[in-house]
Amino acid sequence: MLSLIMYHKILAAVNEHLNSEVAAHYALSLAKELNAKLFICFVAGKGMSQNNRRAAEDATRRLFNEAIDLGVQAESIAEMGEPVAEIGKIVRHEGISLVFASTRREDIHKRFFTGTIARSLSLKLSCSVALVRVVHSGRVQPSKILVPLKARIDHVDERGRFAAHMAKTFGSKVFVFHTPKPIAKFFHGGIHLTPQEWEKRISNDIARFMDCLSRYKVEHEGRLLPGKAARNITIEAFAKRHDLIIMGASERNLWASLLRSSPVEEVLRETPCDLIILKPRHED
Repeated sequence: MLSLIMYHKILAAVNEHLNSEVAAHYALSLAKELNAKLFICFVAGKGMSQNNRRAAEDATRRLFNEAIDLGVQAESIAEMGEPVAEIGKIVRHEGISLVFASTRREDIHKRFFTGTIARSLSLKLSCSVALVRVVHSGRVQPSKILVPLKARIDHVDERGRFAAHMAKTFGSKVFVFHTPKPIAKFFHGGIHLTPQEWEKRISNDIARFMDCLSRYKVEHEGRLLPGKAARNITIEAFAKRHDLIIMGASERNLWASLLRSSPVEEVLRETPCDLIILKPRHED
């Protein structure tokens, strides 16, 4: 028997930038798949120009109308104030379980979005957060989803179900990708293993993740490639023409990235396709 759906209320944070509207379409599509209620939220910050405010309001209106046309229960919310604080209030008041928010182009030049709204939402909200880096602003319809995983993963159940739900939303195939440390014998250089031999070496967490995909009947396959994680991920996404990458970021990762670079941060800068970074909050 499959686990209960954990995302009953999804919020899409919208602003004046096109990226936020594209990110909101991921939220809208997932809400339709899960029969969840969608909250489309726009917060006008201090000093926002009239033109930018109008652009955000127009995007909110388009998304709301599209949700209604698709039969998705939706609610539009407009507030004024500091975006992170106002979204936090809505999350607590409405019992939101997942927030989608986009990054801005200028954000990628900062250390893991230091000082940005996107990072603050990931760290401060009490619910799960999906940060979306939009590379292609066309129609959201990923057919191939790349999911890089470390050997040890926190919130395995939520990460597995999020990837499974996203794949079922778009009819996508999931490619689970792991970059283990190269195995070497003392004085004898590297050991070359067959894919079958690598498969035997995957961790229990990765096996649990892939089992979740199987339980949801999501088509998937695994691939292991020793080497530098971030570089391998971006090359794999580019060479195999993946449409979307889904990565996870724990709170520890977010704070640690202030001190040193991380694979997630490097992929953020170099990704050749759309990227979703999930900050999970639900317990396994």
